[in-house]
This record gives sequence, structure tokens and C-alpha cells, in this order.
Amino acid sequence: MAEDNRPHDELIDQGEELQQASAAARLFDVRRVIGGLFVVYGIIVTLLGLFDSSSEIDKAQGVRINLWMGLAMLALGAFFLVWQWLRPAEGPSKEDLAAEDAPRGH
Repeated sequence: MAEDNRPHDELIDQGEELQQASAAARLFDVRRVIGGLFVVYGIIVTLLGLFDSSSEIDKAQGVRINLWMGLAMLALGAFFLVWQWLRPAEGPSKEDLAAEDAPRGH
């Protein structure tokens, strides 16, 4: 009777491995890291641009470059975060995991 439970236990183990791999893929999604960094730096540069002195603006030939670049960085960071939210990373499929476990012939 223990033999009947064995295949079922292996399937449960495989399912748990897939869930862990999928969670790890979402956790370490590079879009989250890039988007978060761009948002943080974008906030800092935007705040610097809001409080630029007239001499700093004159150096940039009248353009509030810190403000515009900060806003662009915020937009890019938001793009990456929205992209990651709309299309989350998928974990490896069962076939990919099976291919990794299979012995490779040379």
C-alpha cells in the first residue's frame, strides 16, 4: 500500500519545486531591480532639478536638465515596474526541469 502513495508523493514534490522556482523567478526579476533603481534615482534628480539655482540653469544653457532627466528616469522606472506587474516572470516548466535532471550523453 505504501507503493501506491509513492508516485503521488513524487508529484507533490515536483509541484512544490515548481512553485519555489516560480517564486524565485518573480523575486529576482531584473525588471523590478532596474525599475526600482530608476524610480529612486529619478526622485532624487527631480528634487535636485526643482531646486536648481539660476547659475546651474545658466550652465545648462537655460535648460533645467536635472528636472527633465529626473522625470525621464521616473518614467523609465515606472515603465519597468508596470511591465513586470503586467507580465510577471514565469518559472521553469516541467519539461525544462526534466531536461535538467536527465543525464546528458556526449
